Amino acid sequence: MAYRVLGRAGPPQPRRARRLLFAFTLSLSCTYLCYSLLCCCDDLGQSRLLGAPRCLRGPSAGGQKLLQKSRPCDPPGPTPSEPSAPSAPAAAAAPAPRLSGSNHSGSPKLGTKRLPQALIVGVKKGGTRAVLEFIRVHPDVRALGTEPHFFDRNYGRGLDWYRSLMPRTLESQITLEKTPSYFVTQEAPRRIFNMSRDTKLIVVVRNPVTRAISDYTQTLSKKPDIPTFEGLSFRNRTLGLVDVSWNAIRIGLYALHLESWLRYFPLAQIHFVSGERLITDPAGEMGRVQDFLGIKRLITDKHFYFNKTKGFPCLKKTESSLLPRCLGKSKGRTHVQIDPEVIDQLREFYRPYNIKFYETVGQDFRWE
Repeated sequence: MAYRVLGRAGPPQPRRARRLLFAFTLSLSCTYLCYSLLCCCDDLGQSRLLGAPRCLRGPSAGGQKLLQKSRPCDPPGPTPSEPSAPSAPAAAAAPAPRLSGSNHSGSPKLGTKRLPQALIVGVKKGGTRAVLEFIRVHPDVRALGTEPHFFDRNYGRGLDWYRSLMPRTLESQITLEKTPSYFVTQEAPRRIFNMSRDTKLIVVVRNPVTRAISDYTQTLSKKPDIPTFEGLSFRNRTLGLVDVSWNAIRIGLYALHLESWLRYFPLAQIHFVSGERLITDPAGEMGRVQDFLGIKRLITDKHFYFNKTKGFPCLKKTESSLLPRCLGKSKGRTHVQIDPEVIDQLREFYRPYNIKFYETVGQDFRWE
């Protein structure tokens, strides 16, 4: 007995035919489901583990349409020709971490190691450590705490070695280091110029007689058996012949040392800090240092208090430090007593050098 084609009007189909039709439909659905899982399950699993974007599949009516509309899953991460998009808007909008005056080296995310744009080049026992500690409170300055002595003792190690010592800085920050012996090193100006002719130089100067006594006091604390200050200062005290070969005396000839620097750097690129005013008016002196470096005046009177025991200003406690910060035990030592006549002789010796220095820099430090 013949029957009509499925879907057309006719006698009811036998139960066996209905079962076959149901099995065929179920088989087709399972095939579609398995194919979908085979194509996407690995990528979905990896995307969930690695955070990669999932493969988007367009809806389709069957396996063949699925093959036509689906694209292969992209490998994790950006391709060379296609930059990756930000992972999340919240991460892109997060502000850069604020750097405190503690100057910790931090992680690579906090910046890059760069050659210094500014140097404190001198002078020894003039107040260079104070300037360094005060200026590094500024969030736009990152300073090396130790003295690398690159341009006088370690120049042969190369600029890459020098750079590796520097703290990490952001683009908006200044990298700074200080080594007071640079000022009296003959080769230092040329070497710094070769690194960068735009380097800003800070020189902290002090009454050369007081500076020499302070220098001697520091040496005496380490070598108690050295000759007297008077004995080291003069070749012949009766004739008033000062021994300029003694380093403590030679450093104070500021006008002579400055000539070497002016061969390479214009005076506008050198800033002179008064060691005396740094004690009596630290905020004023540091304000001028900030102006010279081109940064906002954030270090003000509120940062300082005068320590009567040391006879020197100290930093008040800050957000990064729960305690006030003063310079170390080696700073603010009581000077050895020197014969007033010796002091007068040295003042006369330094007078013409001081006057020349004042005229050159256009500033009277009033050391006479």
